[in-house]
Amino acid sequence: MKRIITVMIIILLIIGVIFGIFYLSSDKEEEITEYTPQEEISEEQMRQTMVTLYFKNENDVVPEARLIDVKKLMENPYEEILNMLLEGPKNSNLQKIIPEGTKIEKIEKQGENLIINFSEEFNKIKEMTEEQKKMINNSIEKTITQLTEINAVDIRVNDEKMN
Repeated sequence: MKRIITVMIIILLIIGVIFGIFYLSSDKEEEITEYTPQEEISEEQMRQTMVTLYFKNENDVVPEARLIDVKKLMENPYEEILNMLLEGPKNSNLQKIIPEGTKIEKIEKQGENLIINFSEEFNKIKEMTEEQKKMINNSIEKTITQLTEINAVDIRVNDEKMN
């Protein structure tokens, strides 16, 4: 009797192993269904990429994602991104951080460092608290250093380095 039970257990184990091997080796591609989008992606949408800009909320700088045409970004990435930062946030809960009227006079890349020369209007930060100045610097640095080739930002006004 014990022999019959042992033989039956061995047979069940062999059947289980054979079934397992058959199941694991079967083609699972049959189970995959193709996803069909509800609308076609336009050529314009395919040319867009996401950039992150940093704006002020109550007490810190926070990210705001924006879509930008890759062609524009390829032509002059630093100026395009900085101009978006100068324009201000789209989110009404965030605030523009760079002084009103500030323009970009010149942008120069030296190695992994980006030198940004702003117009005289940027000097309004001299009247701000140290915390406000730090927020502006963080906003610009975080926004620009997302580009992999830039590791540091040097901010200037009329070719004079800001403290």
